[in-house]
Amino acid sequence: MPSTRERVEMLIAMAMQGKFLEAIQEFYAEDAAMQENNQPPRVGLPALLENERRVLATLKEIRINRADSFIVDGERSAINWVYLFIDTHGREIHRNEIAYQVWRDGKIISERFFYAS
Repeated sequence: MPSTRERVEMLIAMAMQGKFLEAIQEFYAEDAAMQENNQPPRVGLPALLENERRVLATLKEIRINRADSFIVDGERSAINWVYLFIDTHGREIHRNEIAYQVWRDGKIISERFFYAS
């Protein structure tokens, strides 16, 4: 089985290709929790996929999609994502966020995003 670091690198590569739904299916546990800042977490793979589909439907384009850096410590990781989204009204949404993840058996079991709203 690949190390957590290798799994994080694979996740980053897939997400940078714009394969967000595929990345969730591949790298998140069935009962994973995902949380935006201090909002209530979404729990379970179906809820994560549903939310991602909803978010992607609000976007016309993603101009910047990169991981500036990441760290891995055992089964914990943090990725600094930088995005420039264009919504369906043409508005630009810049986001520089940290995704803090806890992994178990090669899957993310919890992830929390930290960013300015």
